[in-house]
Amino acid sequence: MAHGYITDKDDYLKRLRRIEGQIRGLQRMVDDGTYCIDILTQVSAATKALQTVALGLLDDHLAHCVVDAARDGGPDADAKLKEASDAIARLVRA
Repeated sequence: MAHGYITDKDDYLKRLRRIEGQIRGLQRMVDDGTYCIDILTQVSAATKALQTVALGLLDDHLAHCVVDAARDGGPDADAKLKEASDAIARLVRA
């Protein structure tokens, strides 16, 4: 079974590589002794970028994995719904 994000895999990888670059930039900023607020601003931007990826993956999971499991019914449907609910709770806490 293919994961729901598979059709957007290249987009996700591109976004994650961009975030990776942001994180490397943050390391350089700390190493260079950049002003705290400027670093915090970039941390906020990287955090927002990661949240955007997470929400996209969650949306794909709900639209594909959870919908397919619900359509099939049974214990797998309950497990997928619980899994999605737990993922949402983790995102809300973060």
